[in-house]
Amino acid sequence: MDLDAFTAVRAGSWARLDELARRRRLTGAEADELVRLYQSAATDLSTVRSSAPDPETVTRLSQLIARARAQIAGAHEPAWRDMARFLVVSLPAALYRIRWWTVAVAVASVLLAVVAGVWVATQPDALAAMGTPSEQKEYVDNAFASYYDPGAGFAAMVWTNNAWIAAQGVGLGITGIMPVFVLVNNAVNVGATGGMMAAHGELPIFLQLIAPHGMLELTAIFVSIAAGLRLFWTWVAPGPRTRTRALAEEGRALFTVALGLVGVLAVSGLIEGFVTGSALPWVVKIAIGAVALTAFWTYTLVLGHRAASDGETGDLEADQAGYSLAVAG
Repeated sequence: MDLDAFTAVRAGSWARLDELARRRRLTGAEADELVRLYQSAATDLSTVRSSAPDPETVTRLSQLIARARAQIAGAHEPAWRDMARFLVVSLPAALYRIRWWTVAVAVASVLLAVVAGVWVATQPDALAAMGTPSEQKEYVDNAFASYYDPGAGFAAMVWTNNAWIAAQGVGLGITGIMPVFVLVNNAVNVGATGGMMAAHGELPIFLQLIAPHGMLELTAIFVSIAAGLRLFWTWVAPGPRTRTRALAEEGRALFTVALGLVGVLAVSGLIEGFVTGSALPWVVKIAIGAVALTAFWTYTLVLGHRAASDGETGDLEADQAGYSLAVAG
């Protein structure tokens, strides 16, 4: 097919569709015309994709059709539909696809934290690096426990801090360095703090204060690091796709993960802000944390497996993602 000739013939129809799609109000005749032009443009897009898949033309037509569809269907229903699709399909599919990356990061983090903790607890020089004896005593006896001050302000603070850590893991993942730095820095800091508490005989307090919110919070950090490493690996080994296309597809899917982690960290922030430092029994606090973690993995594995079985990846739908070209293999 001669794409230039096809475009020249159909340009007038596309321009009219664009004009109608941008209007705030339409007459009955204009609404009928919009529907006819929308159906025609959808056929044109299918023709271009199958016969002459020019990325620029496909992208322009995809955006035009999406705009026209929003005009026809209205703004409120698609918004709710898109939100439902995000929560039930896109997010669990994206989380499911990196589940083994997440498990690997979690295992590496726990091992590194344990090594750091044992080193600080058993090596005098390492313990001394944590501060003077008086500073350590003040931290162990007062500062560590008093940090968990129940309230909305504290919950918002920890949510913001953790969201920033997660954003670094995902957003700078393509470097391959930042996710590893976040992993090592976070694991060593947690492990070293636990080691200092253990050296002063307060390891139970450390575990009791970390466990309620930490189970979900640390899992979210592990997911963000896993997403970043997955993006880096896509850049290194894109497979049969072009590197540009692979990065675009994986980047969009992993941005879905980043958005989802905002909600996950909000939940862990609420637990940290209102449960960890509360007067509830420790058994109840830890049970709340365990329920939250179980809910996250159930969501990921059950809904994620279902979505992945249907071919979902967490990427945008075709007309929103832009163009898609055939690849070998």
